[in-house]
Amino acid sequence: MRIRSRPFPRRTDTTRRRLLQGALAGGAACAVTGMLPAWARDARVAGNAALAGTAPLAFELAIGEERLDIAGGQARALTINGGVPGPLLEWQQGREVILDVTNHLDVPTSIHWHGILLPYQMDGVPWLSFPGIAPGETFRYRFPVVQSGTYWYHSHSGLQEQSGVYGPLVVHPREADPVQVDRDYVVFLSDWTFDDPHHVLSRLKKMSDYYNFQQFTLTDLYAVEKMGSAEAWATKLAWDRMRMMPTDIADVTGAAYTYLMNGLHPAGNWTGLFAPGERVRLRFINGSAMSFFNVRIPGLPMTVVAADGQDVVPVETDEFQIGVAETYDVVVEPGDAEAYTVMAESMDRSGYAAGTLATRPGLTAPVPALRERPLLSMVDMGMDMAGHGGHGGHDGSHGSHAGHDRSGGDGGGHAGHGGHDGMAMGGMAQAGPVVARHGDDHHGPGNVSVAEVQRDRLGERGTGLADAPHRVLVYRDLRRFAEDFDERPPSREIELHLTGHMERYMWSFDGKQFHEVDGPIAFHYGERLRLILVNDTMMNHPIHLHGMWMELENGHGSRIPRKHTINVMPGARVSALINADAPGLWAFHCHLLYHMEMGMFRVVRVAPEETA
Repeated sequence: MRIRSRPFPRRTDTTRRRLLQGALAGGAACAVTGMLPAWARDARVAGNAALAGTAPLAFELAIGEERLDIAGGQARALTINGGVPGPLLEWQQGREVILDVTNHLDVPTSIHWHGILLPYQMDGVPWLSFPGIAPGETFRYRFPVVQSGTYWYHSHSGLQEQSGVYGPLVVHPREADPVQVDRDYVVFLSDWTFDDPHHVLSRLKKMSDYYNFQQFTLTDLYAVEKMGSAEAWATKLAWDRMRMMPTDIADVTGAAYTYLMNGLHPAGNWTGLFAPGERVRLRFINGSAMSFFNVRIPGLPMTVVAADGQDVVPVETDEFQIGVAETYDVVVEPGDAEAYTVMAESMDRSGYAAGTLATRPGLTAPVPALRERPLLSMVDMGMDMAGHGGHGGHDGSHGSHAGHDRSGGDGGGHAGHGGHDGMAMGGMAQAGPVVARHGDDHHGPGNVSVAEVQRDRLGERGTGLADAPHRVLVYRDLRRFAEDFDERPPSREIELHLTGHMERYMWSFDGKQFHEVDGPIAFHYGERLRLILVNDTMMNHPIHLHGMWMELENGHGSRIPRKHTINVMPGARVSALINADAPGLWAFHCHLLYHMEMGMFRVVRVAPEETA
């Protein structure tokens, strides 16, 4: 099987407003979809039957620059085989893949196979695993496929990912898939800006809240908290010391972003067809640069069957939050309705991506209104509530992974399933237990705050979802499906703090940006270790480790799930077990693109202990 690059047809210039008005008024989705790659127009997954044979699967990918119609506007985009997103790649577990990637840009580029286990030389991180792909050159990636599931791929060069160098990837299992469905679709979520990403970053460096038009005032504080004047002023000063505001949910908002589903603005109405009574698999991929999404299908329950490509024990829910770079597979069984809206609302409620499940093309269903903006809380500050008149306390535990096993196999408390979020200060109902307190090290000038108390937040709903009147997936719900847990206890622990200075737009681990660190983090080849992540900042950080699984310690013993990307909530302490079984140099970073670019990046070196 070979996919060849092809020239991308050009269209005459037209304004974004006119395109969207035309699509909305006349249902002219073709005006918005005509420039999409063929796969994105229906996003169907072919399946194992299309991959018969044992020979290597060969692909040709060409990275170039095109002028495209995107979201109703004309843009210069970086493309893969002429489209945004790039082509849907389907591989098969147990086969070898060969991918020839040609660079038609005038700057170096790369492709990283996100979440795929492979030799480090094939991982696609410039100047770490390979030199990068120079202009005019072709690089051949070649490796065996050892896993199955839903993944994606993207550039790891500068800010190219933001400009369109990304695409979906589905690996079919060697044997029969345990999840049997009648239809199978990719739902690729992304954030698009018509601005140059370097301009976006420059603005953030000069004014970190440049894109935040949902500012919080003292009047808001009175209204939300019903505080007296003195208490309100004290609260306002506490936020000022943090160099943050309760509305600092996302660095880049709908003021700059258009949110896309399979490359389409909502007016384009991506549609997945179904027949009544069918089981439909939706493979959600968050391929955005900076945006978390809250995903729901009003009137239609979803059964989560896989997370980050790995099968999980099925769990039914009505909504889930998907962090940048995560993937979730869900199965739905549409009922009598002819159409259902697939709603992906940005976490800060500044916009949304949407599509439709329908019995025939052209149908739509009502699109829910954007919900009220969420607000950060004292829990997100990591403040010791016992000293601030709050309702919570701490359990006095200081162990590095305290609380993870106490929750028990049933998840302990879906504490987030009934609480109240969105309070600027004092909102405690959904707060997970305190499992540790911060030490004396405040991580230097690269960090503006620390989490005085560190909470186990794995049972909490994502930011802004505590008040949702329906079921919401939490990390505690995830249990691995396979019975392949490594019973070896970890031989050592490594603790890293996620740190930053929002006002200066500096991001780091342990207060040091990447250019300031002395060398790689040492993993000893063959060891089993525990990685502990503490979020001292007030933002969510999706942390990604290349080349190895992180087994999230969420209280399920031998059923803890594997993940390649773990979102660490503000003020949270998270731990994961890792088998250091992949020798080489591996990237480890926050997957918020501008955070990684501004220093929240490290290198892990896996080598025998005597040389590590």
